Amino acid sequence: MPQVPQTFFDALAVRTWCGLALRALGRAREEIDAINVYPVADGDTGTNLYLTMESAVAAVEAVFDGHGTLTQQKPPLADAARAMAHGALIGARGNSGTILAQLLRGMAQVLAADGETAHTDGEGLRLALRRAADSARHAVAHPIEGTVLSVASAAADAADDSGEDGGDDCGTVARAAYEGACAALAATPGQLAVLERAGVVDAGGRGLVAVLAALVETFTGDGPVFTGVETHARVEDDFVSHDPHDPHASQDSHASDALDAPGAPEGTPCEGGPAFEVIYLLEADDSAVTRLRERLDALGDSLVVVGGDGLWNVHVHVDDAGAAVEAGVEAGRPHRIRITHFGLGDVHTTGAERPPRERAQRAVVAVVPGEGLAGLYGEAGATTVLARPGEPPASGELVAALRRAHAREVVLLPNDADLRHTAAAAAEQARAEGIRVALIPTRSAVQGIAALAVHEPERRFDEDVVSMTSAAGATRYAEVAVAERQSWTMAGICQAGDVLGLVDGDVAVIGADVTATARAVLDRMLAAGGELVTLVLGDEAPASVADILEVHVRESYLAVDTVVYRGGRQGALLLIGVE
Repeated sequence: MPQVPQTFFDALAVRTWCGLALRALGRAREEIDAINVYPVADGDTGTNLYLTMESAVAAVEAVFDGHGTLTQQKPPLADAARAMAHGALIGARGNSGTILAQLLRGMAQVLAADGETAHTDGEGLRLALRRAADSARHAVAHPIEGTVLSVASAAADAADDSGEDGGDDCGTVARAAYEGACAALAATPGQLAVLERAGVVDAGGRGLVAVLAALVETFTGDGPVFTGVETHARVEDDFVSHDPHDPHASQDSHASDALDAPGAPEGTPCEGGPAFEVIYLLEADDSAVTRLRERLDALGDSLVVVGGDGLWNVHVHVDDAGAAVEAGVEAGRPHRIRITHFGLGDVHTTGAERPPRERAQRAVVAVVPGEGLAGLYGEAGATTVLARPGEPPASGELVAALRRAHAREVVLLPNDADLRHTAAAAAEQARAEGIRVALIPTRSAVQGIAALAVHEPERRFDEDVVSMTSAAGATRYAEVAVAERQSWTMAGICQAGDVLGLVDGDVAVIGADVTATARAVLDRMLAAGGELVTLVLGDEAPASVADILEVHVRESYLAVDTVVYRGGRQGALLLIGVE
């Protein structure tokens, strides 16, 4: 990750900042989890912040990868900023992650205001920090002082004050914001009784300090080392050039002591609050979300609704989880729904309430691109992770699925070449927890179908993995999609709206008609032979395309069978597999 000191904020600075922030949150994750006592003492604030930032990093990297392929130049600041905000929005986890997503969105609104601007200066960063703090406060139904909102506001105030001293470069502004945030964080126990009783500072605010420390490092090359949270919430910090790999850089020798202090018991809502945490993404217009806020506010507390432009992330604590989801259905289309009971054996419990159920010997976890395939994989016994268009799962989601499979041995099918690093990280983490994981590098859902078809749990694990890997490797894959923009491809220049036929990940056919393009792709694939054709239709594929292709295969290729599945909203118009 580049760390060249600079005084302006451009797309490269966005990328650098996100990467450094993810690393900082990774180092501080356990410490932040340990001091998490408000609004629920569930010990996951650090993890939620990390997973939210991980999603933002993945989105920014995708923008750089897509832009660099054609131009070998960095993307505009607006593109990187919007990607950062969108990635955080769709990956936001928990109360803290949802607020972090809104902070990043507020910054992006300023940074992307002029889509043609290559960079902004210190004044632009000041405005971005102010918008971030104000928009996050607006997103929370009942703002409470002594939380991350107070820390964000103090950072913005300090950034504003830096302008009075003529600080026009981004490094000066970032440093001022960081120092203001540290001072505000140290004051949080005096603002919130539950923090004072536990002898800790606010966990979400501590996470924001880590993110702002990364911002300082982005512009100066020197990272402010936040030395930790003392039992009595005493904050010490200093700016030094440091080794980013130093394992002691952000350890807190007193973090565990904080849990022994009086306060809310871990695994239960603070002050006897609601029993469920409900989170979902929502596609809805602004007027519907206004009504939704009112309804959810009457149902529970810790309400945070962030987003805009038709996509929102909703977080609330309630006693009636069903009513919270129903309110989302009335407002628009909720998806990625996560309901957590604060006392029944999931991430928010101590695990003492009930004995653990027996683990299965073997399971399969698969990433699938649409609801239809999720049903198909589920019927075959797989645990699925839904990857909607433009919303790739983070490693934390894959780790959660590997745990949810509740087996000693798990076969992981990422079904996407772009998920190979994410899947590898998830597999490594699950192995560290004692789960035996085999990662089969499937690059398409049709390869996953082929692997699942030969899966036999009764076989020895190694034999089963070899058989599934062989079946996936023997399956060529293709997809038919519509080009979103003009670009260079292996088959020539395509225009926005052209129909693209991609074989094994490369554009092989450019056409104007979906059916004709699909038939050309199929002919290319079957020219090398095949025994079985698998067609997975997306929601927007022409209704007749499957029948036409089935007839074409039957009449043109002897002894080749065809199976058809409905994939639902999967991004591609059509997925094709040839075994």
